[in-house]
This record gives sequence, C-alpha cells and structure tokens, in this order.
Amino acid sequence: MNRLPLEDIASAPSQRLGTLSWVGMEGIALPLRVAGQGVTGSASAGVSLDDPTARGIHMSRLYLALAELEERELSLPRVAAVLETFLGSHDGLSRAAFLDLSGEAMLKRPALISPLAGWKRYPFTLRCRHDGGGLQATLDLTVGYSSTCPCSAALSRQLIQQAFDEDFTDMPVTRQAVSAWLGSEQGILATPHSQRSQAHLSLRLADELDELPLLRLVDAVERSLGTALQTAVKRIDEQAFALANGQNLMFCEDAARRLHHTLRDQPGIRGFRLRVVHAESLHAHDAVARSEWNWEEESADEERP
Repeated sequence: MNRLPLEDIASAPSQRLGTLSWVGMEGIALPLRVAGQGVTGSASAGVSLDDPTARGIHMSRLYLALAELEERELSLPRVAAVLETFLGSHDGLSRAAFLDLSGEAMLKRPALISPLAGWKRYPFTLRCRHDGGGLQATLDLTVGYSSTCPCSAALSRQLIQQAFDEDFTDMPVTRQAVSAWLGSEQGILATPHSQRSQAHLSLRLADELDELPLLRLVDAVERSLGTALQTAVKRIDEQAFALANGQNLMFCEDAARRLHHTLRDQPGIRGFRLRVVHAESLHAHDAVARSEWNWEEESADEERP
C-alpha cells in the first residue's frame, strides 16, 4: 500500500497576519537534578513568533531539545544551550526563546545539635530568556522559617514579671526559691505566639554564573533568619530551636530587612525582589513585607508570559 506524504498544515501561511510574543507548551513533565538530587520537574518552553505570515512554530523541536536537561544537574550553561537550540530550530521565525523550569529541590538538613538529619523541600522556578544577546535568568525560590512576634514576647515577659512579683510578695527571695519558681508552670505563665513563615524570593542571576546557586542561597537565607524549619529532632534540638526563636524575635519587617541585606551581599545576584509572609497564629490574616533592589532597571520580566 502506497502511503501519501503526510500533509504539514502548520507550514501553510497564516490567513491572518500578526506576530506573537510567546508560543509554546506549558506543564511539560521533565526529570531534573538540583543540588545532586532528583527532582520531578515541570517545564514551560516557548519562542516568539516574529514572522507575521507564519502559521505557527515547531513545538516538537522544543520538546525534543529538552532531552538535554533530563536527569542532569541543572546549570545555566545547559539551559543556555537548550535555548540556543530553540532559536536555531526556528531560524527566520523567532528572535527570542523562553524556558521556565519548576520543581521542589530536596535538600538534606542536619538537626541543630543531635546527629539526626532529614529532608526538606524548597520550591523553585528558574525563568530564562534568550534573545540572541545572551541568557537572562531569574530564580524564584521559597524558603520556610519560624518567626516569633517581638510584641507578644514582651507582653509575655510582662505577665511573668507580674506573676513573680505577686508570688514573692510574702516569700523570701532566695536563689533556690527563684529557680524552683522558674521551673514551675508559673515561670512560663504566658508564651509568645510563633508561626511558620515563608520567604518568597525572585533573584536575577548574573551572566557569569555557571552553577545554579540554589543551595548557597538557601544556606545564606537560613543563616540570616536563624530559625530554619527542622526535620528529625530530639528534645535537645527542640530546646535549641526554642532558644533560636527567642534570640531571633522578628516582625515581618525585621525578616525582610535581614534578607535584603543578606541578598545584596550574595555574589552573582544582579537584583532581587522579596516577599516575606508570616502566617499569623494570633490573627486570621497574614503579615507581609516586601522589598526589592535593582529590580526596575530591566523590563525583561514584563515581556514574559
């Protein structure tokens, strides 16, 4: 049986002329490796359609080019090479190529004191653009932490102070008596409210970076805040965590300022935008603070889909 040539409808000219800023695919399943660990990733790949007469792009060429990233350590040079393949396979059609890669990096984190360790997930998206003039990359990263309210801590201390004055009105103040009182339930009559919090970061990466600095950035952020969320713990770790929270009382404004100064000192970061969210345990709403540095100088993000 003779087979007729398969018709390529996409190669026919468009009946309605016009350029398009982005054409491609979203939600592509793609296994990645980040910080040495496997990641169930998702990709959005596209190119601009700059030929107003063209019916469409070659989506299969974009899909096949993504194989270069499968189960290989995610790096900026590899992403740049894939974007160059996007453009090379659409010569005459496209002048810009886009690739967003998302997933949850799995990092093993040690306990504060004991030898235990466990895994934590860090959601990320690497947003990349190539228009023939080089790679432009932005890393979106979410890092969780604990925050204890300074106002609540001060009010709790006041209540404990008042209870101490009342209990020791007619009692001799001896070291033994005070120590026993502090170890009783009266010694912790009130506790400040704490909440699980998140830092949402968007970081413009410098052109000269080769490796994806995700692990280095997570370490810097968690050191800056001082209250990283824990995995496997013993009681000694839980006590150390309580101490860390007490020594790092933070409004959302405090956390945002800490991160602002930390990120400005990170090598390979050309600009950033950050948002911290304290999921209030006192209120039925969140406390939020935002900051940015060197973010408005480029408008590439405004052109993204």
